[in-house]
Amino acid sequence: MRIAIAGIVPLLFAAAVLAAPTPVPVRAEIDALLGRLESAGCRFGRNNEWYAGAEAKAHLLRKLDYIEKLGTIGSTEEFIETAATKSSVSGTPYQVQCGNGAAVQSAQWLSGQLSVLRAAAARTAR
Repeated sequence: MRIAIAGIVPLLFAAAVLAAPTPVPVRAEIDALLGRLESAGCRFGRNNEWYAGAEAKAHLLRKLDYIEKLGTIGSTEEFIETAATKSSVSGTPYQVQCGNGAAVQSAQWLSGQLSVLRAAAARTAR
């Protein structure tokens, strides 16, 4: 038993060393993106149920926290791909539906909103 524990401790330490918070500029983009999801008045589809934007934001932040315990998110696109595209449990794609429009996959909606955020930031930087 002691040998098994001695073998596990270095692995846990190595995993903790690899885990790091998301870089500040990436985290700022993720927060802005999730803020848009929360305030857009859209519904978020997850595992055949629909949630308000605030619930979607909270869920995706929990997933981000979990992922950060395992490693680092290097870009907002990586966050979308690893945390905000589909259910980790069922593999079912997440969806976003705004108003009476058709539901679209969350990756499409989030990527579109990310483009809008970056365009606005570029205009401000000029």
